[in-house]
Amino acid sequence: MEMRRLGAFGPLVSSVSLGAMSLSGMYGATTESETMRLLSRSVELGINHIDLADIFGMGLGEELIGRFLAQSRARLVLATKAGVRFVPATGERRIDNSPAYLRAALEKSLKRLGRDHVELFYVHRRDGERPIEDVVATLADLKREGKIGGIGLSEVSPETLRRASRVTRISAVQSEYSLWTRGVEAEMLATCRDLGVAFIAFSPLGRGMLTGGPIDPATFGRGDFRRANPRFQEPAFGQNRTAIDAFVALAAKRGVPPSALAIAWVLAADRHVIAIPGTRSVEHLEIDALAATLRMSAADRAEIAAVFPDGFPWGERYAEGQLLGVEPSSNL
Repeated sequence: MEMRRLGAFGPLVSSVSLGAMSLSGMYGATTESETMRLLSRSVELGINHIDLADIFGMGLGEELIGRFLAQSRARLVLATKAGVRFVPATGERRIDNSPAYLRAALEKSLKRLGRDHVELFYVHRRDGERPIEDVVATLADLKREGKIGGIGLSEVSPETLRRASRVTRISAVQSEYSLWTRGVEAEMLATCRDLGVAFIAFSPLGRGMLTGGPIDPATFGRGDFRRANPRFQEPAFGQNRTAIDAFVALAAKRGVPPSALAIAWVLAADRHVIAIPGTRSVEHLEIDALAATLRMSAADRAEIAAVFPDGFPWGERYAEGQLLGVEPSSNL
């Protein structure tokens, strides 16, 4: 497994790491035994970095990882996030970046994980009413106390990253990046590189669209994130599916699974990019990990990107209700 640095002074982690959102049922049901098998295989493949959030399954994702760690004694680099607060009485989600909330959320995450620290702690979504300087100062305190190893920001703009970096060292920024979500190429990737910040690419497979497998929105479960996502609504979904057929054909011509080719394309953007595809399947995980072995030139990347027509993808990246806390210039 190829290793990359998690920030300028962070630990080495697998270039293909594991996003844990799907482990908590947000893309369909799974079982604990399937999850434990997946995690065991990920360790065998050399994947040593798992990306979590307290809101994934309302803590279930962290609990599952905690149980796996207790059973396996695996040495993993863990990242988790807080800042999206769920109100059970109303079903409301709201952003809370207050020191008290971030500190309390971290303590709960650590308890679920069975750890006294995590290597990386993100502000999951930013509260635009609270200065980012104050928010990262809270995380800097947690770092000095030894509860976290590095500070991360999720779905922020390049300007927010620059402001945060003037206060303290930021280890990582994460946002969506794939062949169907390329907005970070405008500025964020270069900003991260210049500041010595790792860029963590979530959904590098276009939420399953770039795998080449059959996807039918009519079969999405009630809790599936994609049910409300504009890119999975007609007519956008049909247009996107047709456009992706050319990519799948190109992958076949190259003799590479579409998933591996799509992730390799992301990794080839720069050395500070780390991909965190999510899956519930060991078989899919093995294909994802194959991406770390593929080498791709700038010409290869250009050829692959060129198979998609102008206008691709169709549909906004998020529905209105999914935009909570996403900074406008990062939602491309």
